[in-house]
Amino acid sequence: MQSLMFSPQTSSKQLTMLVAILFLLSSLVSTVHAQNIQLPEMGDPSGSLITPVEERRLGQAFMRSIRNTKDVVTDPLTVSYVESLGSRLVTNSSQANQGFTFFLISDPQVNAFAGPGGYIGVYSGLVTTTQSESELASVLAHEIAHVTQKHLIRTYDAMNRMSLPAAALMLAALAVGAASKNPDAGIAAATGIQAGMIQRQINFTRAHEEEADRIGIQILADADFDSRAMPTFFSRMGKVNQIYDSGEIPEFLRTHPVTTNRMADAYARAEDYPYRQRADSLEYHLLRARLKVAEQVNPKEAVIAFSKALKEGRYRNELGQRYGLALALINSRDYQAAEKELKKLLQQRPEQIDFIVTNALLLQQTNRAREGLKKLQQALDQNPGSYPLSYYLAEGLISNDQPDQAIPVLEAQLKGRPDDVGLYRLLARAAGNAGKNSLGHQYLAEYYYHSGNLKSAQQQLEIALRNSNLSYYDNAKMAARLKEIKQEAQEQKERKQ
Repeated sequence: MQSLMFSPQTSSKQLTMLVAILFLLSSLVSTVHAQNIQLPEMGDPSGSLITPVEERRLGQAFMRSIRNTKDVVTDPLTVSYVESLGSRLVTNSSQANQGFTFFLISDPQVNAFAGPGGYIGVYSGLVTTTQSESELASVLAHEIAHVTQKHLIRTYDAMNRMSLPAAALMLAALAVGAASKNPDAGIAAATGIQAGMIQRQINFTRAHEEEADRIGIQILADADFDSRAMPTFFSRMGKVNQIYDSGEIPEFLRTHPVTTNRMADAYARAEDYPYRQRADSLEYHLLRARLKVAEQVNPKEAVIAFSKALKEGRYRNELGQRYGLALALINSRDYQAAEKELKKLLQQRPEQIDFIVTNALLLQQTNRAREGLKKLQQALDQNPGSYPLSYYLAEGLISNDQPDQAIPVLEAQLKGRPDDVGLYRLLARAAGNAGKNSLGHQYLAEYYYHSGNLKSAQQQLEIALRNSNLSYYDNAKMAARLKEIKQEAQEQKERKQ
């Protein structure tokens, strides 16, 4: 049986069909859950199955699908940290020679995944489970290795040669479930078909995991992180197995199976690199504090928890703990106490962007918006191009009836972040508030498109094109964009039929 080949003229329909196959593959290597389908890892050892350009296009489509089904975090402070950590690993690695996009999903699940085009997602539950920044970096390094070694396409190629009929049956089972609006039934049928194939795939999957460990450990060492963090974290996750009597083990263990031999091999490989006792960055602790506050349903309980930990000295980083307390106090609307905590933080780290932004947001909530805007502008002057400062300054300008000033700030950021849904959302709001309705609809269309909602994107462009005052250039540009989105929507519809 021939492998699936792509020519330079590969159609969008072929790529969207491959998206469906890639999602299918993820179910072949782990137990499928109706509420929580794991995402695939992708790759190809030789580049013969798909070109880098096609993989990037596929990755973008993949990411739009993720945004449409998962709660992808858009908070600029969090986004900046995750991107910075991922970039450090890639930049300092001799293994990574392509572009990557790192993002966080708000979900207590402990897991991470690599998708096509270098898109790597981490669940918030995994971040709060790690005990050091090196452990978090080890998970990203492991996923980076899955991408650089092109594991998903290799898995697809192997499956394609041995069991295409079974794959077709599984696609049919999933399609039946979707058509009947009962995904449980379709996934149950697919899982039954999968049972007869899983043993043939398991050795292949284990080899990929071991290779990702080996390459990931090297990436860690190259980026000056503790190479032993990977086997330490994976081993700790493996021990979780012992407390689960049924099959309901954490998803991390389903997609990253831990065996004694694998851990022994990982520890042995880590010993090849010099030991590094690397201190965690403050940003790592601030991220964990934000996520832990977000996990709390009752803000007052969060205040009690952070306060008690500070009093008893049960924390890994005092500034991170105080920052969490300040956030919890803001959420519980105890603004006076929150301001007191933020003042302490700013006295110790006046340049810390996280503290500056949080203080500005607090000032805005306490009717001192102009003071907050001034502080954000001063910080941006000292940190030109800062994504979080630009974002929150623009948001403050819009909220304080200065949308015209917000638009250029946001458009400057968009040049380097053309897929950023948060920027499109703010730009649509700014343009609308400034009376630039056609521009507002255009930006809202891009927000919907990059969020995976093609129908709404199409509707927004159609509304924008009704403006008789549009220039010939703007009209032609939007009409062409509308045609692209309509074509993609039609291909999606045909794929579902």
